[in-house]
Amino acid sequence: MPMPPMTPGQDMSNGTTNMMMNMQMSFYWGRKATVLFSGWPNNNLGMYILAILFVFFLAMAAEILSSQPPIKRGTNPLVGGLIQSCVHFFRIGFIYLLMLAVMSFNVGIFFAAVFGHTLGFFVTRSRAIAVANGEDQRTLSDTIKI
Repeated sequence: MPMPPMTPGQDMSNGTTNMMMNMQMSFYWGRKATVLFSGWPNNNLGMYILAILFVFFLAMAAEILSSQPPIKRGTNPLVGGLIQSCVHFFRIGFIYLLMLAVMSFNVGIFFAAVFGHTLGFFVTRSRAIAVANGEDQRTLSDTIKI
């Protein structure tokens, strides 16, 4: 059943605020964005770059936390489960923050999240391949050399 037409003076607020939320509903490029918090980065180029870097490193951290090594044999199951639960807590928290940041529909924020996930995936998977090949002494700088 369709909604009845609004009468003059009627608005969509629930009575808690008179401020209309201006939310972007399609992708756009520009520094005028709201990422995670009201007023941040607020059309400030330096803060926009900081927001992009924050999202990039948050995505990398989420990928790195998603490839935690298995618990070693002989570890107390309660302690091992508690450690894995804490890592999972932070990983899921990071992922939800990333989801909210990408929902700003800002192209720069979107690319920062995608590139952060990609680099985090590369670092963790190249490390896993090195360990599988018996080269676990390799460092990140050795892995990235071309």
